[in-house]
Amino acid sequence: MGLTVFITGATSGIGKATAEFLAKKNYRLILCGRRKERLSQLQNDLGSFTDLITLQFDVRIKKEVFAAIESLPENFRQIDVLINNAGNAHGLSSIQEGDTDDWDAMMDINVKGLLYVSKAIIPYMIQRNAGFIVNIGSVAGKEVYPNGNVYCASKFAVNALNKSMRLDLNDYNIRVSAIHPGMVETEFSEVRFKGDVERAKKAYAGYKALEAIDIAEIIYFVISRPYHVNIEDLVVYPTAQASTTILKKKNDEVF
Repeated sequence: MGLTVFITGATSGIGKATAEFLAKKNYRLILCGRRKERLSQLQNDLGSFTDLITLQFDVRIKKEVFAAIESLPENFRQIDVLINNAGNAHGLSSIQEGDTDDWDAMMDINVKGLLYVSKAIIPYMIQRNAGFIVNIGSVAGKEVYPNGNVYCASKFAVNALNKSMRLDLNDYNIRVSAIHPGMVETEFSEVRFKGDVERAKKAYAGYKALEAIDIAEIIYFVISRPYHVNIEDLVVYPTAQASTTILKKKNDEVF
């Protein structure tokens, strides 16, 4: 059996696609999320491919994070790869019109959640003098776009934390990497637009967006390199997207 991989936000989008892909590549999996029924479905769907366990908790709640990770059985305590994938966007408003509840959700999930999970797992990696942390960022952490303010700020923080982790953990032989996707067609826009399915569909209309499996395959490539290779930072766009603000659609509209 292969290495053990811990994935946050595993019940949808990139996290789910990565779990499905890695299960078939013989990785042992610890799959985490808030939605119990989706975790149960993953257990049923992937249990025949690999050895896996699920943990239900909210990355925003520090006590839940540490309690869940502490509850891991002995045969799952050696986490070789941590994929900090949990994250989302809430709203698309100017800074003066932004909803502070949306701001809290983005900072709590995208930044503090990543920190809590990393804090709980890193000591075990340090003890073994080995490990790999992959942080899923966004092109929004490289370039700000109109009305992206707090979401962009949260992903700029992920970018900074990724670089800081690599510096701080270098003495302990721990690899650290970030993958920054552009437009990926998942539940992301539906969450951002608070269930407005039609508006979410328009975000992906008129061009071919990245799919979750595209990022899953890239994650696999990154974590499967020989141990002396650390792919530090990857930005991934769909061909139609040139930047956070330039997206060529079939009707010649530039978004």
